[in-house]
Amino acid sequence: MSALVLSVLLSLVSAVAYAGGAIVQERVAVSCPGERCAPLRRPLWWAAVALNGLGGLLHVMALAYGPLSLVQPLGALTIVFTLPMAALFTGRRAGSAAWRGTLMATTGLAGLLTLVGAPDARSLSAAQRGLLALVTGGVLVALTVAGRATHRHPVVRSVLLATGSGTAFGISSVFTKTVTAGWRGGILAAELSSLAAIGVLATAGMLLSQASYRGGGLAAPLATLTVVNPVVAAAVGLTLFGETFRHGTLGTVLALGCGVVAAGGLILLTTERIGSTAPAPVEEPPPAGAAGRPGAVPPEREQAAARDEPPLVAGRSYGGP
Repeated sequence: MSALVLSVLLSLVSAVAYAGGAIVQERVAVSCPGERCAPLRRPLWWAAVALNGLGGLLHVMALAYGPLSLVQPLGALTIVFTLPMAALFTGRRAGSAAWRGTLMATTGLAGLLTLVGAPDARSLSAAQRGLLALVTGGVLVALTVAGRATHRHPVVRSVLLATGSGTAFGISSVFTKTVTAGWRGGILAAELSSLAAIGVLATAGMLLSQASYRGGGLAAPLATLTVVNPVVAAAVGLTLFGETFRHGTLGTVLALGCGVVAAGGLILLTTERIGSTAPAPVEEPPPAGAAGRPGAVPPEREQAAARDEPPLVAGRSYGGP
């Protein structure tokens, strides 16, 4: 088996593991609506952690055997695998709008990632790492606060928290890349701080992703996380690692178009979820006395009419001879 084929197989299994972890996380969120982040006492949640960890390990192994331009787009298949797996294991089938949004997000993301060039490996300086960590922390705090402020709109809250989760995972990938690029066989202080940042960001990403599934369904938060993660990593790569889009100006235009397609897919998933969770209008029940009698007069009107009517005495109407 060639290294390229092995890389593809590892990427596909990694996407399946990520999809399984997302399904389990969403089921845990549904069964524990009172838990804000991580239900640590639930074994099922730890199963989701294990599946996500397995997906991350297989993703790193795939990168060891294949190029980044191949492995990253295959990771976007997580969204595509999730919908049929959810229908198989939980019995919930996705509608046509969810499928269209998923395919748009996956296609746009895969096209965007294939257009990002991979330059020679380079590491970030200590100042760049510190600045990146501070900015990321501020963004995560802002998204978390915004998510808590929109608790009355579950889908909006879910997308905000999923964006924070994708950002945390994406920056964690950046720190992983800079550690592996600067690795010289020993552990330096800079590597220790970067490893600590990776651990903190990965934990924050896991907790935010778990919180995003509470009330937001499965497709919308997962698609948001899956798209934001590599897009954030690619944005940092373009600005700090010297990466560029392939094919010059044409590649940049195509990348923008792919970004628009991916964003349209996320919007379609979000609006579809909002429409499915909109409360139905509540009709006021009929009065107890009028139930089952079409055209019946409510009891209040019957009592008022009885007070206004003249009494009947010994079979004679009031006022008779």
